[in-house]
Amino acid sequence: MVISYIRSFGKYCMFMGQVFRIPDKWKEFFKQLVFEINKLGVGSIPLVIIISIFIGAVICIQMTINIVSPLIPSYSTGLATREILLLEFSSTMMCLILAGKVGSNIASEIGTMRVTEQIDAIEIMGLNSANFIVLPKIIGFVLFVPVLCVLSMGMGLLGGWFVAKFTTMISVENYVYGIQSFFNEWYVWYGIIKTLFFAFIITSVAAYYGYYVKGGSLEVGQASTNSVVSSSILILLADVILTKLLLQ
Repeated sequence: MVISYIRSFGKYCMFMGQVFRIPDKWKEFFKQLVFEINKLGVGSIPLVIIISIFIGAVICIQMTINIVSPLIPSYSTGLATREILLLEFSSTMMCLILAGKVGSNIASEIGTMRVTEQIDAIEIMGLNSANFIVLPKIIGFVLFVPVLCVLSMGMGLLGGWFVAKFTTMISVENYVYGIQSFFNEWYVWYGIIKTLFFAFIITSVAAYYGYYVKGGSLEVGQASTNSVVSSSILILLADVILTKLLLQ
């Protein structure tokens, strides 16, 4: 099993070597880049907004319920909600969710191209198929994912504000004061930096599984599932390493 993992990692590295080369046609590359930003990035905005608002609301409710000690100031709910969103949810948890949406989409799309011999047709035309198909997806999503991260932070805080506004659990003043208290700007940059690595993992791993599909539609579905599982594991591993490096 270990040998199989090492072989797969070597194959993945060789695949990335194919992907990261100078594009054969710059005009087509930029055209495809804009298309992928719109499909993978802009297309994920509604999902990010909905999930972030509800998660922000849930975090605020849970913090309010559990912070009941008279020794803890009431504004701590807003502070705790902000820290959870900035440090973990809007980067790691959001990318785990996007691994299911974006990763499976890429793996199934490229896998379908492989089994229908579209990739073979691109190679017959003398183009680097890995570079032509995969590079715009990786760069496009990596460029746009910071926008999704910041949007998730804002929507999560807004979800907590809705709880403060429309319930009696915490006052809006205390919630807003908690958000503003002891703010560390580096936490925002920390979340954005993490999402850049996670976006690369999601797109490259999904493309790898899709590119080397063999068989038919059943194998394409299996490749899509495997890409999501592998991406999730690698994201959690990268989260531990980046947290140690960036917050020590």
